[in-house]
Amino acid sequence: MGRVVAAVAYANGRRVAEISLSEGRSWAQKPGHFVWIGIHEPEEAELRELAQQFDLHPLAVEDALHAHQRPKLETYGDALFVVLRTAHRVKEETEFGETHIFVGTGYVVSVRHGPSSSYSKVRERTEANPALLKHGEDFVLYSILDFVVDNYSPVVEAIEVEVTEMERRVLNEPLTTADIERIHALRRELMVIRRTVTPVAEVCKQLEHTGSDCIDEAIHPYFRDVADHVKRVSDHIDALREIVTHTFEAGLLLESSRQNQVQRKFAAWAAILAVPTAIAGIYGMNFENMPELHMAYGYYVILGVIVALCAFLYWRFRRWGWL
Repeated sequence: MGRVVAAVAYANGRRVAEISLSEGRSWAQKPGHFVWIGIHEPEEAELRELAQQFDLHPLAVEDALHAHQRPKLETYGDALFVVLRTAHRVKEETEFGETHIFVGTGYVVSVRHGPSSSYSKVRERTEANPALLKHGEDFVLYSILDFVVDNYSPVVEAIEVEVTEMERRVLNEPLTTADIERIHALRRELMVIRRTVTPVAEVCKQLEHTGSDCIDEAIHPYFRDVADHVKRVSDHIDALREIVTHTFEAGLLLESSRQNQVQRKFAAWAAILAVPTAIAGIYGMNFENMPELHMAYGYYVILGVIVALCAFLYWRFRRWGWL
């Protein structure tokens, strides 16, 4: 069931009343007032009621009901519909949600789906800055955008810690099946996060240049600042993706090098053992006319030859770095 997180009316940059959903339109129509309504996992009836009050576009309402949208900005007359994807780190996995924002003259309606940080912090931050909150709906929209983008950073930083640890382990220990699976999971996770983050920059650029009546030109630099923040996060993600790829490649190269070293050792010992094997094979042919068989010290001479040859081969392989 949907939950109305907060429904508040504002005027002159200050909170003036907590309202019910049914009162939204009457407060929004008062001069100098606007309402900010936040809903989590709304029921269809709740959204339909808000759509009727604020004349929300049916296509935007359908998107907000069913979620699973990519980040975007849609303009319906003087009203805006913004879709954002949120990222939230839980243990070693990233969970994604969505926030849909309806913005028009006199109202801001934010609809959350899935896991995300509470927007109560955004409301507290905006209410603590009445000089900017006087701008109204556009400053609230900026605050939500900024909050969503700020929450990408802890997710990326948590992945960076894991990637750094993985890089250190791969350089010191052989790759295991679990390591390969985790590297693949991290690459996929970073790819999904990048698809979540990157479109937000385009949304900010569109907001910066929109001619909507509910966006004050004085707020445009704030949207540009969010776009710059998005670019920094995107660059950070790209750098981590390269590190993950290089870590995997380095692990494969190191594993190949270790296998080559083992194969060299096997080859060196096989060459050393081939000497006594060959000599023993010759004397094991049991021919009658083998003069060395009748030498008084033949056995000791052959043993000495075997030891000398094996020692020489061992010395040569050590110099070559095979042993």
